[in-house]
Amino acid sequence: MADNDSIAMFRDSAAGFLGAADQRRRVRALEDAGGGFDRALWSDIAKLGWLSILVPEADGGLGLGMAELAAITEEAGRHLLPEPLVDAGVHPIALLARLPAGEARDGLLADLQSGALVSGVAWQERAGELDAGPGEATARLQGERALLTGRKRFVRPGPGADGWIVAATLNEGFALFWVAAGAPGLQASHACGVDGSAITTLELQDTQGLLLAHGKSALVALQGANEIARIAQAAELLGIARRSLEITRDYLNTRVQFGKPIGSFQALQHRLVDGLIQVELATACLCEGLHATGDASLAATASRVKARCAFAATEMTRLAIQMHGAIGTTNEYDVGLYFKRAMALASRWGNAAAHRRRWQQLAPQPPAVPPAALAVEADFSPGQDWEAMSEAQFRALVRALFAKHYPPERRHMPYRQTWAETRDWYMTLSRLGWLAPAWPRKYGGMGLPAEKLIAYIEETEAWGVARAPDQGLVMIGPILMRFGTEEQRQRFLPKVLAGEHVWTQGYSEPNAGSDLASVRTEAVLDGDHFIVNGQKTWTTWGSDGTHMFMLVRTDKTVKKQAGISFLLVDLKTPGITVRPIRNIAGEQEFCEVFFDDVRVPRENLVGELHQGWTVAKALLGFERLFTGSPKHSQHTLHQVEKLARQRGLFEDAAFTARLAELQLDTADLRAAYAGFAELAKRGEPIPPTISMLKIWSTETYERLALLLIESAQDYGALRDHCRSEEIDLHVVAPLFNAMNAKIFAGSNEIQRNVLAKTVLELPT
Repeated sequence: MADNDSIAMFRDSAAGFLGAADQRRRVRALEDAGGGFDRALWSDIAKLGWLSILVPEADGGLGLGMAELAAITEEAGRHLLPEPLVDAGVHPIALLARLPAGEARDGLLADLQSGALVSGVAWQERAGELDAGPGEATARLQGERALLTGRKRFVRPGPGADGWIVAATLNEGFALFWVAAGAPGLQASHACGVDGSAITTLELQDTQGLLLAHGKSALVALQGANEIARIAQAAELLGIARRSLEITRDYLNTRVQFGKPIGSFQALQHRLVDGLIQVELATACLCEGLHATGDASLAATASRVKARCAFAATEMTRLAIQMHGAIGTTNEYDVGLYFKRAMALASRWGNAAAHRRRWQQLAPQPPAVPPAALAVEADFSPGQDWEAMSEAQFRALVRALFAKHYPPERRHMPYRQTWAETRDWYMTLSRLGWLAPAWPRKYGGMGLPAEKLIAYIEETEAWGVARAPDQGLVMIGPILMRFGTEEQRQRFLPKVLAGEHVWTQGYSEPNAGSDLASVRTEAVLDGDHFIVNGQKTWTTWGSDGTHMFMLVRTDKTVKKQAGISFLLVDLKTPGITVRPIRNIAGEQEFCEVFFDDVRVPRENLVGELHQGWTVAKALLGFERLFTGSPKHSQHTLHQVEKLARQRGLFEDAAFTARLAELQLDTADLRAAYAGFAELAKRGEPIPPTISMLKIWSTETYERLALLLIESAQDYGALRDHCRSEEIDLHVVAPLFNAMNAKIFAGSNEIQRNVLAKTVLELPT
């Protein structure tokens, strides 16, 4: 069975089983009864095999992986299963499965898998403990018995458990014991958790226990089991967050105020979209984490997914209550139950803030420079069989190309570069045959398959290669190959490769920016020509451009999307005026372009007359994919870290806490981007959720840029690159770039509108 089929089978099985009963009603009933769980239902869970997923087949288990387990615990979160699935069904069993075989261990493992016994793990002694280790609880041997003394806090399950696996120090070494619930000298007191479950404290005074394991292997097993349980708990939190999002969306669609569904109010739409973004980030983070659970990375992975999923669940459930209004604060309505469960799980085994700090300490830091390139004697000829080359080999070859030919002083330039500044590099790539990686070979491109194209782009970004005025490569080329005629391809594409044509985009107008379909620049057909009148604005690289591809209004009588055509225009045509616009960073990055009775040959029409909207939309998905790239955030993060080293900021606890949050925001942006990039690699359509990537990418970029300026203190007021004994950075450039990025390719507010309507399906 394929891995995805196995995961889907367990997910569907869990959804069917849990959906057969109203778990929320059971939560309320058990809460009224003081906590606990249903032993009969626990037995049913055992029969489904949920308790045996991580147990090797040699120990009577299923021998499966974390992905199958996470699919089940996520469904448990969605349905709000009151039984302690992670505490009793994952944690102790994962621990025993990691211990050496032995009579006591083997029997207990079999009984827990079958559901005959229910146990928790008692290892914490103080609030805030994240890592297991020798504590104050001790054990001494008395004949064949072990007698334990000490206190264990925050133990689950409590009432109804048959016993616990207890950590204690034995002969100055770490040990694990089985302590039965009725053992003499054991006292259990129970506090009520915010979600109605019981949180137990165990007092042990010469309490008899059965030795399960002793020494380093026992400690390593407990540490590993703790991380496995945290990842399963993160999946449960994700299920809580996702279901809370769905409940809230449904409520906004049906609740009417002021004569219309409240989901039509833009303020509520945007807030729910922010909840959607957190859920999607948590999904990407968990997905990536499930593939990084080797022993070397297990602790860092567990902290990362716990931090992200705990934040997503608490934020989404809190938002759900607010958007439901007063009904959301009642225990009769389900969102309150989800909120309380999120609070309880987010606090257990370390909250989001604690795990951000822990991840920051545990995670391997990326190198300051990209991986080493191949020797400069590498073969760069474009006629190679890219399909036959592994991705790792191809990436190394790209780095070798940059190492040999790209000027090192031009890496990571702070501002968008002009044609004059990048022309030499553009022509170098043209000469080598590496200029158009996405174009078919018959048109002078490299013909890279999708996965190599993504790799090429990612390595370009990682090396810090300045982007040239390349809209002829990334926009006109693909447009003409899909919608153009062969005559248009032969006429325009070679001149793009030769650097003779520098293309600009003529989409935005003074009253048609994010509302692109409202373009008013008019093109009237006059024999073999269109007569164009109007204005385009925010034209990037307009001063450098020789040609423009533009959207024009060719029919005023139909709905606005239907009367648009796509034209190619030579900017030297009489009647065109280009006026540079100086931005707040002092750069002439944009232009206004005015058209006064400009005659454009009809043969420059791309696609059918009045079908320009179809042509324009074809580019938007991939444009937002690349706009959502983590490159700017990663580079700015490296600048923040560089500044912190230069100015000794790592000693500031407040700074390191903010940095940890932004480091994880960037890591999870990278995970989300990787998911969309994988779709592109497989040639699948880019879904409308791509808008969330653009939002999170640009807003993370801005938060990092603001931290950079704040941390630079007085240097944050200097316009240019700062060089002194304290600092060597261009401090303000990232913020100016980030402010632009939030606006172009559709402002973030418009992207939220798109997500509200196309993904959340909220009413207009």
